[in-house]
Amino acid sequence: MSLFQDTYDVIVVGAGHAGCEAAAAAANMGSSTLLVTMNLQTIAQMSCNPAMGGIAKGQIVREIDALGGYSGIVSDKTAIQFKMLNKSKGPAMWSPRVQSDRMRFAEEWRLRLEGTPNLDFYQEMVSGLLVENNKVVGVTTSLGIKVRGRSVVLTNGTFLNGLIHIGEKQFGGGRAGERPATGITEQLLDFGFDSGRMKTGTPPRVDGRSLDFSKMIIQPGDDVPEKFSYSKETSPLTNQRPCHMSYTSPEVHDLLREGFDRSPMFNGRIKSLGPRYCPSIEDKINRFADKDRHQLFVEPEGWDTCEIYVNGFSTSLPEDVQFKALRSVAGFENVKFFRPGYAIEYDYFPPTQLKHTLETKLVSGLYFAGQINGTTGYEEAASQGLMAGMNAHLKVHDQEPFTLQRDEAYIGVLIDDLITKGTEEPYRMFTSRAEYRTLLRQDNADERLTPRSHKVGLASEERLVTMEKKREQSDNLVKFFEDTSILPEEVNDILEERGSSPMRQSDKMFKVFSRPQIHLEDMKQFKKVAAYIDEHSLERNVLEQAEIKVKYAGYIAKEKANADKLQRLENIKIPDNFDYSKLKSLSFEAREKLSKIRPTTISQASRVSGVSPSDISVMLVYMGR
Repeated sequence: MSLFQDTYDVIVVGAGHAGCEAAAAAANMGSSTLLVTMNLQTIAQMSCNPAMGGIAKGQIVREIDALGGYSGIVSDKTAIQFKMLNKSKGPAMWSPRVQSDRMRFAEEWRLRLEGTPNLDFYQEMVSGLLVENNKVVGVTTSLGIKVRGRSVVLTNGTFLNGLIHIGEKQFGGGRAGERPATGITEQLLDFGFDSGRMKTGTPPRVDGRSLDFSKMIIQPGDDVPEKFSYSKETSPLTNQRPCHMSYTSPEVHDLLREGFDRSPMFNGRIKSLGPRYCPSIEDKINRFADKDRHQLFVEPEGWDTCEIYVNGFSTSLPEDVQFKALRSVAGFENVKFFRPGYAIEYDYFPPTQLKHTLETKLVSGLYFAGQINGTTGYEEAASQGLMAGMNAHLKVHDQEPFTLQRDEAYIGVLIDDLITKGTEEPYRMFTSRAEYRTLLRQDNADERLTPRSHKVGLASEERLVTMEKKREQSDNLVKFFEDTSILPEEVNDILEERGSSPMRQSDKMFKVFSRPQIHLEDMKQFKKVAAYIDEHSLERNVLEQAEIKVKYAGYIAKEKANADKLQRLENIKIPDNFDYSKLKSLSFEAREKLSKIRPTTISQASRVSGVSPSDISVMLVYMGR
């Protein structure tokens, strides 16, 4: 008698953010799914900061939600604060972020997964893969148990041969208090995969009862908070917990420098690269020696706990140096530590070894998602897990794969960057990485992605109906502005008050509304507009989206035209067995890079580092284009 069913459709290894989304997606689409983790008590653990979203990351959470993933819902249900970042900029830059209750976040994910049909759980370390004829057929555990599976998704996070550093001390671990995962890296190397090492770090956790918040700057949430999920299952916060901000000082920097000779970053113990855009405090004061202070965000870990996350103080310095330096920060004079900060090194596999589906090129049915691909961040990991879980299900049921283009989603940009360009340092998403960010706004992720996800069986019918209603209402409101005229005497007082030139003759409301000085609250002053909004009971998200469609109509149309042009190159497929060596007119670097990465379209080939426009012209000529 076996502990498990004969063969699972999908086996997911690891239960972090990537693993949870992968398991939920595969199971919800109908695959028999097994989620294997080293510790069932740490499912969906927020290993670093207790927050979801942020610049570009918030757009990714919205996209996960629009596709039918759970990250948005879980974030809403366990949020303690909501902020829409970058509101002073254009809507392409607006990014939602929540401060989360760390313990409730993990609990909500656990309960949601336990309530998902088709999903089994098992607690043990996976130490190897079962592979036959270059196809994965299951996994082997540390107890020697073999579990058969038609596909496997690896979401190992920082656990693959993880090594934790605190000053001159180092010990194996995938996270504080947890052992590393061994065996998988060595086997993948035997299969012919390339691997590397990366580093990330985390700050100390401290006792909030020992802090003097009166010496810090309060950081409240939005006055009118929104939420992540497009579903009706969640509601905006009615009560929020504030964060605070303090600063380092020259004195703090001097105290930190005293420990540099014992820092694994500076004495050669750590050789791998850490996140460029989230450096440790010692890296900051070393690289930015001209700065006499750096921000520290003091973030509560939940509604009821006194544990505090010191965002901005990530470090691998000795614990005594951390303690002494932090006690010199305003408000931290009497700080008590829950645990010191640390750095962790772990194995990753350069993502150029993957297809757009996140399936490996070397082993059929094997998928990688999350930090194993060289990314950093919960949101980047969760989105990869979702895509890997969807595609594993589709493959084992002989259905077409599900991929996203760069003009369809930030998730599409993320995956295309990874598999086309690769990464030698932890990859983090930014709005600047997306060339079509006016199309990829956080407000319209449901319009972009829910119909596609519903078509392949993940996003629910209810999701689709909700999205269609919202789109119809916003489009009808835009049409109302296009069709309704307004007289100069009705509007000129408001235009003058807002510093906009007066109208000389009757014109459509659309033209008035599209002026940069005029906002929806101004338009609501007109009886026709107020009556239309009341009559149709339009919600805030509908009004916001209509305003964006009016004000940015020209930009949106231009970006869409540019995306359509690129799509023509996306439609030119490159045969799987294409021999680049026979194209002597290609540069040597292009032949080498294209042969290694094996792009599937001309468009993807054009984004490979080292491939020039003239190389693309050569390929187009060869293909008769």
